Amino acid sequence: MRIGGACGAYGDSTLAVPQLLRGGRLDYIVLDYLSEPVMGFFAKLAEAQPDAGYPPDFLNVHIGPYLHEIVAQKIKVVSNAGGMRPRVLAAAIERYAAGRGLQVKVAAVEGDDLRGQVEKFRKGNMREMFSGAPFPDAKIVSCNAYFGAFPIAEALARGADIVVTGRVVDSAIVLGPLIHEFGWKHDDYDLLAAGTAAGHLLECGAQVTGGTFTDWRDVPGWADIGFPIGECHADGTVVMTKSEDTGGLVSVGTVAEQLMYEISDPQSYMVPDVACDFSSIELREVGPNRVRVSGARGYPPTATYKLCTSYDDGWRAVAYLPIISTEAVAKAERQAAEILLRLDRMLREQNLGPFTKTLVEVLGSEANFGAHARQRGAREVMLRIAVEHTDKRAVDLFARESPCSVMSMSAGSTVGFVQSNQVSRLFMSLLPKTEAEATLTFDGKTEPVPMPTKGGFHAGLVRRPVAPALPKDIESTATVPLVHLAWVRSGDKGDLFNVAVIARKPEYLLYISAALTTEAVGLWYRHVFKDPSRRRVDRFDVPGIHALNFIVHESLDGGSTASARIDFVAKGMGQQLLEFPVPVSARLAATLAREAKPLDARPYEGVVG
Repeated sequence: MRIGGACGAYGDSTLAVPQLLRGGRLDYIVLDYLSEPVMGFFAKLAEAQPDAGYPPDFLNVHIGPYLHEIVAQKIKVVSNAGGMRPRVLAAAIERYAAGRGLQVKVAAVEGDDLRGQVEKFRKGNMREMFSGAPFPDAKIVSCNAYFGAFPIAEALARGADIVVTGRVVDSAIVLGPLIHEFGWKHDDYDLLAAGTAAGHLLECGAQVTGGTFTDWRDVPGWADIGFPIGECHADGTVVMTKSEDTGGLVSVGTVAEQLMYEISDPQSYMVPDVACDFSSIELREVGPNRVRVSGARGYPPTATYKLCTSYDDGWRAVAYLPIISTEAVAKAERQAAEILLRLDRMLREQNLGPFTKTLVEVLGSEANFGAHARQRGAREVMLRIAVEHTDKRAVDLFARESPCSVMSMSAGSTVGFVQSNQVSRLFMSLLPKTEAEATLTFDGKTEPVPMPTKGGFHAGLVRRPVAPALPKDIESTATVPLVHLAWVRSGDKGDLFNVAVIARKPEYLLYISAALTTEAVGLWYRHVFKDPSRRRVDRFDVPGIHALNFIVHESLDGGSTASARIDFVAKGMGQQLLEFPVPVSARLAATLAREAKPLDARPYEGVVG
């Protein structure tokens, strides 16, 4: 089965669908729109408008304009574009198709929206899965269980051409079609894990075809980057590729980076249908822009669904104030201090109380690199000041006053702008599967889809790999930056992030493993922890792809939209690690000095590809 990944997040490019239709020869197109932050956004839309609550992009720009061709090529479409209103979207698709003389059978998977059970959760002593905090005593905006792939497979088995869902795990939009087409069962754990790996690679769009790749100079044609195609087989193997005559790159490096993206324990990657062990996955290039993925293992799933609840918690304003000047960094730092001092006085005069949070980042001074920053002499910076308060009047006052600094503070300060919004926080918890029931609406009927609820996973099933041996030829004076030895990718999960380090060659892993201890990584990221003295880092070995995966806890200022930082999704955290000095042998250091590409400020030399 050839499956094309056409959307990796709400707001992704409109490039993918026509590109895949031109050269994909596809059986399915899948589109992933949902993330933790956007569920609250769609819930508010649904509350305001009876016909809203789902991504309008699905019908307006991604699928609708190409529906004739999709039908002509007999391609099925699966997406979590239903958001908070899958049935409403399904009806809209049917009306759209009928108005253009097309016959399309649409199914909607629901049951994930559990706002009606909020009081039960609150009274039932539900706890946050990371911090142990109680269920929030606040107005709940959204509350969704993460369903799996079998309801999607059931919709396809009944004859649906298009399946739209509410909150399912991202990989389910691929695993569902594979279950249907290949007849996989609930206890085919290795196959379900392999299908989940394929889904994890496909659902993020062009991130697996060279987008955000460490070796960015080697990736041709960002302008027409090829969106991914998975050639999926009944034995669970998948060949990752892309359409011919498109930009981008499919290599062991690009696929390995995406495989580890936003993964915590690679041997216990939990989805509703299976507990996945990705540690033995192997990647092999089998042709230009073709990488074969094999070797996933699976265990029985847990007896719980992940439950994501969002709630509003005050207000935030963020000011962006450019400064173009000599000594720009120092001027920006003073300007921020003076603005906050002015606002503190004004708030006290109006009996509003101080801001609950303030954050200053001087963008251009490498503020996010902490002690590793090297740029203090920048002559162009963007001063970013974020403030939070429980009273909207306080952030409105900040939004009114902070731009006035252009008139009365730093020389070179020029016109900026301010954004204001409600602060949304997430509460992640576990819900017994017996307390949520998936439903399927198809052909005018809404019926439950029975799912196994007993689970069976326990930690004793996992057999940890042996850590790499320590090399005997390390010389402390022979160090190279990590980027010469590895590819790196990072991603967020609540108030933590993962950073995967994948050795470019198997023999490099020994040196990487010796250098990147949990203590060393914790010290390198010391500036990002909520409490640096209580920093916590976990490390996992991933021998199949010669990698290490690190989990950096309590490091994203609350994570998601709760974070006031500019990099609240941890996209830059892996990049910060690339300069970590790794001791190697003198011989390897000399070889890399001759061959490796330096980390420098070389200009981009023109359009590639």
